[in-house]
This record gives sequence, structure tokens and C-alpha cells, in this order.
Amino acid sequence: MLDTMHNFPRGTICIEDLEIGMSRHLTKVVTDRDIELFAEVSTDRNPVHLDDAYARDTIFEGRIAHGMLTAGLISAVIGEQLPGHGTVYLGQSLKFLAPVRPGDTVRAEVTVLAIDFAKRRVQLETQCTIDGKPVLKGEATVLAPSRKFD
Repeated sequence: MLDTMHNFPRGTICIEDLEIGMSRHLTKVVTDRDIELFAEVSTDRNPVHLDDAYARDTIFEGRIAHGMLTAGLISAVIGEQLPGHGTVYLGQSLKFLAPVRPGDTVRAEVTVLAIDFAKRRVQLETQCTIDGKPVLKGEATVLAPSRKFD
């Protein structure tokens, strides 16, 4: 199987080691199989994602990936890299700026905006791009792991 994800080493960055501006990312080619599996898991079978003939007659002029599939790549960066294992998602805002199509290579990136050490809360800028063009932007709030609570 071809590995379509390229990313930093997985693991954990405890809140004590986080810094404003710290960033991590992954890249992934979105495949037809990804879209089909997401439709199955989510039960979102909107034909704009699954039916070529239907999707050609929409404003997108072709099939697109589910927006939440793309957003899931942000979750992967947060849960696997920054802060990583042990992170608890508290909130996420999202703006979908452009469609993601089968075969597109998406870069999901997370950057630390603010850190509240006392509450272990971290504010993150989140974005996905294709060839440098933003397709999704937002912010996440997470509860970061801490060495004090190992």
C-alpha cells in the first residue's frame, strides 16, 4: 500500500515544552477510497461526494471530499503531533474556503497561538492548503498533556 501521509514524528509535546509559533503539519493525498470510507463511517452519502454525474451539475462541477474529512486532518495533527497523544479537543471553528477533490494533496497545519499554562489550555491556528491555497481555516482550543499529570 502506498503511504500517502507525510508528517513529523508522532508523539507528545507537553504543555511545559510548547511555545507560541510552534507548528506541525502533515500532507495527505485525498483518494476516492478515503471519500467512500468517510461516507460509510459518517453516513453522509450526499451525491456531491459520491456520484460523478450528479456532482458535475453542481456549483463544484465535479465530486468533492466531505469538508469534515479535510477537517479530520487537522485533528490528526493535533492528536498525533501538536500537542499530540493525551490532548483533549475542547473546541474548533472552521471556515471552508475551497473544495477538496479526489487526488488533491492537502497540507494540514497547526500553529500555537496562545498558551494558558495554569489551565493547560492551548489556542491553535488551524489550516489546510492545496498548493499553498487555503481550503480550510479555523482555530482550535485544546487541553494539552502535562508532565505534572503523568
